[in-house]
Amino acid sequence: MADTKQTKTIGEHWVASELARRDWAPAMTRDGLERTDILAVKTTEERPMIEVQVKSARGLDSHVNWPLGTKAQGAPKSDREWFVMVSIHPDNSRPLSGFVVPRAHVAAAAWITHMHWLTEPGRKPGKRNAPVSMSRVYREQFAGYEGRWDLLDHSAYEAPVLLPDVFREYAMGERVGLPDEHPWKKLMPEW
Repeated sequence: MADTKQTKTIGEHWVASELARRDWAPAMTRDGLERTDILAVKTTEERPMIEVQVKSARGLDSHVNWPLGTKAQGAPKSDREWFVMVSIHPDNSRPLSGFVVPRAHVAAAAWITHMHWLTEPGRKPGKRNAPVSMSRVYREQFAGYEGRWDLLDHSAYEAPVLLPDVFREYAMGERVGLPDEHPWKKLMPEW
């Protein structure tokens, strides 16, 4: 069984190195800084800054998932908040994979995934009752974001939505929807 602290460390250091390779100057934050594991400044004339929260998980490709508690599901507070979801193969036989996702997209995916699971038609009532704070998101849901480090050069609010098409349907429906504070409640993006 992998040490979860070690898994977190692997992910954070790998993300920092990937940012540095792309002309971002990353700085790891101290434990306890909510919503941000890495602050990075682009080494260009404009010097934009980003906040990155790293979520790391070990597993075989089809089984990788990341738990997202209530804090991770919070709406963005700026257009520079990102997640990088890191997938670590359990035997370390392959390079790591990184999924670069705007915070609003992660929050939507966590809610949609959990609420769809909770209210899925045909399931016996009362058998699924975990709160949304126990949500998990899955690697295949973020496939479109894999390796999309280029997204960091722009506002997270302008990033294309690369979630599965059915998520838009679920988000707009009554059965699943979105949490009240999510920015897509006001204006649903195209995807």
